[in-house]
Amino acid sequence: MLTFNEAQLMAWVSPLLWPFLRVLAMFTAAPIFSMRAIPLRLKIALAFLVAVCAQAALPDQPVVAIDSSAAWGAIVQQVGVGLSIGFAVRLVFVAIELAGEVIGLQMGLNYASFFDPSSNSQRGALTSFYSNIALWLFVVVNGHLMVLMAVLKSFQAFPVDGNFMQAVARMRLQDLGAGLFSSALWISLPLVALLLFVNLTMGIISRVAPQTNIYAVGFPVTITVGLLGITATLPMLEQPLLTLLQQSIDLFGGR
Repeated sequence: MLTFNEAQLMAWVSPLLWPFLRVLAMFTAAPIFSMRAIPLRLKIALAFLVAVCAQAALPDQPVVAIDSSAAWGAIVQQVGVGLSIGFAVRLVFVAIELAGEVIGLQMGLNYASFFDPSSNSQRGALTSFYSNIALWLFVVVNGHLMVLMAVLKSFQAFPVDGNFMQAVARMRLQDLGAGLFSSALWISLPLVALLLFVNLTMGIISRVAPQTNIYAVGFPVTITVGLLGITATLPMLEQPLLTLLQQSIDLFGGR
């Protein structure tokens, strides 16, 4: 009769349990992986599949007894690190969306807002447009694979030891958040400068020809120039996205 004790069971389960928890936590926070269209069972199955396939690339996992206090600390650490990775990647998309919000404000398109069921909030048309473009670019440049590799490499930078607060201090997520606003402004700066020039031109025209209905002329001109500017600058969005994504991955041992 085949028998085994708790120590043997944990020795078999530990190599899969900790990567599974960290990957599953990342799936609940990272873009695309956390979409409501993906069923929860599929996320769990995919997290288990990643944990199984990544065994050859992972360091040896410690064996922690289930009934010990260290087990709860290890679980909290895995969930916290996984959520932090997903949150860091989501900040990249927030920067792109903020750039779209700034551009929409300059174009006067923020009035065209609608309810977004994915975020349960009102979003501008350009904000949603830039968000969708960022999602497509994320898949095209294999960003989802980069995030999975970041989760696996995080076991070298943040091994399973149950010390979640020390891991948070080493992540320095505040540095990534501090650069969010500046990154969004850099992305939107060309179009903001172009639209500012258009508004200055409209102001000069209203001074030179006061009889001109500047409101009837300026709004279509601003939207037309803004759309042409978006068409010209949209192919250059890939490089800022890759740079921000690499910065977020480097926080978890991606170098």
